Amino acid sequence: MSEPLITLTQNAARRVAWIAERQDRPAILRLAVDGGGCAGFTYKFELAETAENDDEVVETDGVKLVVDPISLDLVKGSAVDFVEDLGGAAFRVTNPNAQSGCGCGSSFSV
Repeated sequence: MSEPLITLTQNAARRVAWIAERQDRPAILRLAVDGGGCAGFTYKFELAETAENDDEVVETDGVKLVVDPISLDLVKGSAVDFVEDLGGAAFRVTNPNAQSGCGCGSSFSV
């Protein structure tokens, strides 16, 4: 079996499940990459109702992470985690493709 193109940590899966349950929605997290932000690209997270036909779908503990093909090119090999620290609580992407990032961790360049 080959390495997954992207992974969702158990911590992130638990948080998605918790949010989805409270909003009475499916436990599907969509990750998209948009142009903009202080470093060139920004990560965008939202709950999705369903996966599209061409999406990459990975599953952790019954929670799905879906990524469209264009965004996947920019985040291939990444891990999506949920972290809580003094700066707050947020989904964070550990992206091996990012050449640089910004202080807030939500923007990157390739």
